[in-house]
Amino acid sequence: MVERCNEVKYDRILIRYGELSTKGRNRKQFVDKLKQTIVKSLDGFPNVAIEAKRERMYVLLNGESAEEISKVLKSIFGIQSFSPAIKLERDIEIIKAAALDIVASLYNDGCTFKISARRADKEFELDTNDINQAIGGHLLKNIPGLKVDVKNPDINVQIEVRQEAIYLSCENIAGAGGLPSGTSGKAMLMLSGGLDSPVAGYLSMKRGLEVEGVHFFSPPFTSERAKQKVIDISEKLAHFNGHFVLHIVPFTTIQQLIHKQIPENYTMTATRRMMLRITDEIRRRQEALAIITGESLGQVASQTLESMYAINDVTNTPILRPLITSDKTEIIEWAKKIDTHDISIRPYEDCCTVFVPSSPKTKPKKEKVQYYESFTDFEPLIEEAVNKVETIILKREEKKINTETDSLF
Repeated sequence: MVERCNEVKYDRILIRYGELSTKGRNRKQFVDKLKQTIVKSLDGFPNVAIEAKRERMYVLLNGESAEEISKVLKSIFGIQSFSPAIKLERDIEIIKAAALDIVASLYNDGCTFKISARRADKEFELDTNDINQAIGGHLLKNIPGLKVDVKNPDINVQIEVRQEAIYLSCENIAGAGGLPSGTSGKAMLMLSGGLDSPVAGYLSMKRGLEVEGVHFFSPPFTSERAKQKVIDISEKLAHFNGHFVLHIVPFTTIQQLIHKQIPENYTMTATRRMMLRITDEIRRRQEALAIITGESLGQVASQTLESMYAINDVTNTPILRPLITSDKTEIIEWAKKIDTHDISIRPYEDCCTVFVPSSPKTKPKKEKVQYYESFTDFEPLIEEAVNKVETIILKREEKKINTETDSLF
């Protein structure tokens, strides 16, 4: 990889859609969602404008830093890759001069290069081979020591010929892939503050789900630091879509009643059932269609197949478990990648750990937990907890961005 001697003065960033390109009549919906997410995520760069087209999207920099904006774009779902670029007139001499400026700014002794021309407009005067030879020859003539390497070059000069202009770039930066936020609907994430649930939320967001978090808070048994831990995790998740909604449920009264009324080895099962019932009611009020958990099969007592069967009994809502076949090592690697790992391992307990029985049932019977719960009317307490939910919206300060759209749909 070449180190830059000077920052190249790019005027735009070219965004490639990847999976979105396989969409047919619905493509406009996906592209519009992606544009909305980019606008929200770049609200700290007031001068940029977004230009959306059927095949590509452009972030017009208008003096903003391509490097800083690239850092934001890397984490946005729906972007397969992107390239800082320069828009040029359809003139081979202009292309030569611009290519020389960029490669000269990137060049270090011993660097290799290649030209990758793509002629989307077949009416352009030169074909791809002619473009490669003309630009390559100009660079070799004017930069002593520069060599050609078509397989593994240090600098890949990409030239895209389109009807409206020529686009020149030298970098392909990988995006997050997946689908834009909201294109797959909305779901509620049961967010504990541990390692697993933030990763489950991230993977769900990558498939286009708009995700809102539900966290159960049991003061004084859980501290304000435990609550802040979950807020900090939510801020990390907000980074991927520009915002994140967190619902904090007061759970002390219900948890104490469970501990008092339910046999000890079934308290964990009953607790999870109440959490699921509350999450399902919040889901209904928020008009979401599914619930997401961080469960991994067999990882703890509540995540055996028998436990899941007994707990799921309280709802017909789809339960999404992105981590169901993942082991802990894989989950830890994901947590490090999305920067939630160090927050999740802070030593502040959540409500799932403070009342853990010494010998929880790993194979609970659905009929037994139903029987134990039948002696207590939990419904009023569930309604009260839902009504007292604290909702926090985590997002950046909004600033106006131009949304100049050249639609080809």
